[in-house]
Amino acid sequence: MIPESVKDAVVQRFEQICKERNIKINELATRAGVTPSTAYSMMKPTYRHISIVTIKKLCDGLDMTLGEFFSTPEFDALEQEIY
Repeated sequence: MIPESVKDAVVQRFEQICKERNIKINELATRAGVTPSTAYSMMKPTYRHISIVTIKKLCDGLDMTLGEFFSTPEFDALEQEIY
């Protein structure tokens, strides 16, 4: 599925990595040192904003860098978002 926004791309990327590694969102939150509610709310379509600090913590919990996380064709293909 092609992401429509940066937020969609971030959520899809975390879902993809968790699926590949057989990790539940709750486990990712524990590994990252964030509350499960933070991780679950990020995944909700109605939740618009995800902080880069939270993304960094989740990446740390996955033992990956921000560069590794964002280095995908999906992020490269995103259109500019104007609000």
